[in-house]
Amino acid sequence: MLQTFTEALTLLGTLDRDVVAIAALSLRVSASAVVLAALVGIPLGALVALVDWPGRQVVVTLLNAAMGLPPVIIGLVLYLMLSRSGPFGFLGLLFSPTAMIAAQAVLVTPLVAALARQTIADADAMLGEQLRSLRLSLWRRILVLIYDVRFSLVTIVLAAFGRAVSEIGAVLVVGGNIAGHTRTMTTAISLETQKGDLPLALAFGLVLMGLVLAVNAGAALLRSYALRAYG
Repeated sequence: MLQTFTEALTLLGTLDRDVVAIAALSLRVSASAVVLAALVGIPLGALVALVDWPGRQVVVTLLNAAMGLPPVIIGLVLYLMLSRSGPFGFLGLLFSPTAMIAAQAVLVTPLVAALARQTIADADAMLGEQLRSLRLSLWRRILVLIYDVRFSLVTIVLAAFGRAVSEIGAVLVVGGNIAGHTRTMTTAISLETQKGDLPLALAFGLVLMGLVLAVNAGAALLRSYALRAYG
C-alpha cells in the first residue's frame, strides 16, 4: 500500500500526461454540464416556486424524486436516444464528450431545480409581499429573488458540480470510456483498478478527492462570507 501511494504521488508530482489529460476532460465535461444545469434549473426552480398552477405539486414531487434517479438509468435512456436507431442517432453524438455533458446535465438539473425552488420559495415568503406591492412583473420578481439568494444558489451549483464530477454510471454508458477521447477520472479509476494498475487509479482518486474537497471548501467559505456580510 505504501509503495502504491508513493507511486501515485510520483505520477501527480511529475504531472503525468495521461493524468492531466483525463483530469482536464473531467473538469470540462462536468463544468459544462453544471453550467447547462444552472441555466435551466435555476429559472425552472424559480417558476415552480412563484407560479401557482394546477399540477404544480406534481412537478415539485417529480423534481424531488429525480434527484435520486440512478445515473445508469439516465445513461441507458440517453444511449437509446443517441444510438443509430434512436431519434437523435443522426447527430452522431454517442461515445463523445458532448453525450457525457448531456448525461451529467440531465443528472444534476433536477438537483439544481429542486434546491433552487426551495431556496427561492423561502426568500419569497419573506420578500414576496413587498415585491408584489411594488407591482413588479413576474420576471423582475424572479431576478430580484435570485439576486437576493445568489450565495445560496452558488452553493447549490457547487454541490451539483461535486455530484457531476464524481459520477460514473451515465458517462460510462454514453461515453464508452475511450482512451484519449471520453475517459474521465471516475471511469479511469474503475478501469485501472480492474487492470491492476493501482498507482494510476489512486492518482486519479487523489485528484478527484482534491476537487471534491476544494468544491466543499469553496461552498463553506461562501456561506461564511454571506453570513458575515449579510447576517
